[in-house]
Amino acid sequence: QVQLVESGGGLVQPGGSLTLSCAYSGNILDVYKQYPMTWYRRPPGMDREFVGSISWNNAQTEYSPSVQGRFTISRDSAKNTLYLQMNSLKVEDTDVYTCIWAGYEGQGTQVTVSA
Repeated sequence: QVQLVESGGGLVQPGGSLTLSCAYSGNILDVYKQYPMTWYRRPPGMDREFVGSISWNNAQTEYSPSVQGRFTISRDSAKNTLYLQMNSLKVEDTDVYTCIWAGYEGQGTQVTVSA
């Protein structure tokens, strides 16, 4: 079992920044490391939307066009934590952000962008 716990959400004004964290723990098998660590969000009434991902070796990242250039994913292996740095936030970024990895999913953290 792997546990994923997100934190760092909150209320921010448009144009502001937030950094989300996803702490992972548990029985991390080598087979899990072939999967990228991902961030998703779920707009109200819509399907879950891919935000971005990072490979286990941190060599490859991928972003949704809607966040490319504004969001940055990173991982600190010493802290067992995945990050999502969000800059130039827009009202439409308001959502519950969830980290997902190897079939495991956290509970999510709410991000609200509002004036």
